[in-house]
Amino acid sequence: MKTLALVITMTLTTILSYSQETYTLTVSVDNVLNNNGHVLVGLHTEDTFMKGKGIKNAKAEIHEGKISVTFKDVTPGTYAVMLLHDENDNERMDLEPNGMPMESYGMSNNPMLYGPPTFADAKFELTKDTEMKIRF
Repeated sequence: MKTLALVITMTLTTILSYSQETYTLTVSVDNVLNNNGHVLVGLHTEDTFMKGKGIKNAKAEIHEGKISVTFKDVTPGTYAVMLLHDENDNERMDLEPNGMPMESYGMSNNPMLYGPPTFADAKFELTKDTEMKIRF
């Protein structure tokens, strides 16, 4: 009986020691051009960046040109946030015939770009609860 109790205690201790702390990431935008549609927000790893949906995704309603989204239970790591003001609610970025975006977008670090974004432009380390403001 003592051996069984010892094995259970050691097993639980091992499992709990491997559990990883998680954090909360809050993303806000306060310069949405209008209240049409929604803002799509994606939390990405390098593997998902610019390839569709992120590892966590949200669809935010716009109120007076502002949105806020909170991602909970995010494990520490390197991420990038991408946002799209989906004015016509078609769940994709609309493009001009020349390939230029017709809808506003933004990403973590607020880089000023003259071409497609890269993960390196937008990446950040999540090591604590974080609040981030992104501009369109």
